[in-house]
Amino acid sequence: MNFEFSDEQQQLQETVNRYLSEQYTFEKFRGIKASADGWDRTAWAGLAELGLLALNVPADLGGLGYGPLETLSVMGACGRSLLLEPFLSSAVIATAVLRSFPDDAAARELLTKMASGASIAVLAHYEPESRYETRWVKARARKSADGYTLDGHKAVVLHAGAADTLVISARFCGDVADASGVSLFRVPRDAKGLTLDSYATIDGQRAAEVYLAAVQVPAASRLGKEGEALPLIEAALDIGLAALCAEAVGVMQALLEATVAYVQSRQQFGTPIGRFQALQHRIADMLIHLEQARSMSYLAALRCVDENVGARRRALSAAKALVGQSCRFVGQQAVQLHGGMGMTDELIVSHWFKRLTAAELMFGDSDTHLQRYAALSAS
Repeated sequence: MNFEFSDEQQQLQETVNRYLSEQYTFEKFRGIKASADGWDRTAWAGLAELGLLALNVPADLGGLGYGPLETLSVMGACGRSLLLEPFLSSAVIATAVLRSFPDDAAARELLTKMASGASIAVLAHYEPESRYETRWVKARARKSADGYTLDGHKAVVLHAGAADTLVISARFCGDVADASGVSLFRVPRDAKGLTLDSYATIDGQRAAEVYLAAVQVPAASRLGKEGEALPLIEAALDIGLAALCAEAVGVMQALLEATVAYVQSRQQFGTPIGRFQALQHRIADMLIHLEQARSMSYLAALRCVDENVGARRRALSAAKALVGQSCRFVGQQAVQLHGGMGMTDELIVSHWFKRLTAAELMFGDSDTHLQRYAALSAS
């Protein structure tokens, strides 16, 4: 099988790599991370001008109409640069959700705005008790006189504070873990009764707990048919998981390169420590883990839109489990080989390590996906 990018994908990757390496330096990252908002509107506008926010938006809505392979070619550069802007949460996951409703005029209008950078939307789905189980939805949607009333609590919603629209899942009927009965609603961030408790995650990105207390939304804010949104939510999250795997591979590649450069320059007993055989073996192991993760990220990108849901989720769980294990190994080895300075904020290595730590936990850690893979394989 040919795993090489097409000329167009290669050109896209090179353009994004060059742009972020020049415009989104480590110094800029640290400044944005320390800012009140935790993301930069100028940087977001730059991504829009480059066309990245339109990457997954359908062509008839002003987008580029690309898919997971093009997203994969971009995410590695986003990881290497430690991008803090809501590219994954808005331009990948929320876009995948909204484009699932091609007949919804409001969703189409929102996608057009998102493609230009004029609007940001994020998906609010996971809840405190869900433990990455996508079917677990406790938030409730009750019909009211002119629409719906939403109540509930969504947990760790990435970039909720940056969004002007939250796409929120709520259960219309059934028990908390039922496969049916879940609907999606477009809710303005400033809606009455909606409260955000924002905080920084371990890797410097921003997330929020989203509280819904009798939030009133019109009937037109519901996306699609009543109670049939869960399969579309899971499909969008699978696309996001594949993109996350590609981002993690980009971080691991950067960590490996930085570690090789360090052991070649750091001297002990009058010789570079990179000449010590024990350290050469450790770097070789890092390379093996990286290449295994890269292969699985390709698999995830190829299978994340598979219409066979069981096969799709099995492949993605296998990819996430292996990529997560590689994140842990490569990150820990890089820090150890850099010594004490590997944990200092002044060195980018520590920030890459934190990004990998966060990536290993997002959408379920390695143990979660190993258990899910075993269950799917047995069924």
